[in-house]
Amino acid sequence: MNLPKNSNLWIGIFLVSAMFLFMLVSFFYLPYDMNEMKMDDRLAGPSREHLLGTDNFGRDILSRVMEGSQTAFTVGFFSVAIGITGGLIIGATAGYIGKWADEILMRLMDALLAFPGIIIALVLVSIFKPNLTQTIIAIGIFFIPGFARIIRSGFLAYKKADFVIAARHLGAGHLRIIVYHILPNMMSPVIVAASLNFSAAILIEAALSYLGLGVQPPDPSWGRMLNESQSYIHKAPWYALAPGIFITLTVLGFNLLGDGIRDLMARKD
Repeated sequence: MNLPKNSNLWIGIFLVSAMFLFMLVSFFYLPYDMNEMKMDDRLAGPSREHLLGTDNFGRDILSRVMEGSQTAFTVGFFSVAIGITGGLIIGATAGYIGKWADEILMRLMDALLAFPGIIIALVLVSIFKPNLTQTIIAIGIFFIPGFARIIRSGFLAYKKADFVIAARHLGAGHLRIIVYHILPNMMSPVIVAASLNFSAAILIEAALSYLGLGVQPPDPSWGRMLNESQSYIHKAPWYALAPGIFITLTVLGFNLLGDGIRDLMARKD
């Protein structure tokens, strides 16, 4: 594997690593308190004191963007975890048992997939009080059908494979076959889907927070920063550019990483 043949993978690794390091640093260091207001410095441009400028309340934008990265990665990680867990239970049951279980579970997943993800998330966060936890749950539920279909396909492909049949004849139980023989052989598409869904989670969270239905103050959010900055786009463009650029770089990084892993696995096959 060399860089020219899989540039997506290397660029994705670089961007994701950079954003992850940026997030880790925010746990230990912030230039300023993210909610510290200095009205004398409101809408100040980028400078030595404020590298990304200040917002309409004089708050340091870099500090708020750094805090916002924690929200982005938290939403991405836990919503994907919910999607994989739910998808594994449903997909494994449908693919391994088959017959009536497959028919019922997959029709339910098809019905859920028929609704746009942002609509499902909007409904869920509208019913319950919008906050970080509800946002994660709503996005995670949206991811379940996609993971369920991927995992089901893997089980259908491998449950009749020679090595699985041999393990069954040697006395391996259903749980051992699932955990030790089927799941390890189908992790590649799950990892690719997880990477792509991570970026989707960040976008959905940003959209919900932009609409005021996602993460609520005082929790930081890149999407809400975009909403707050729209009235000052001409007077203080750095206010909107900062969260917009970080959303773009993070989403691009995970998308390229997913594409790179998929290309790598395709060449190995």
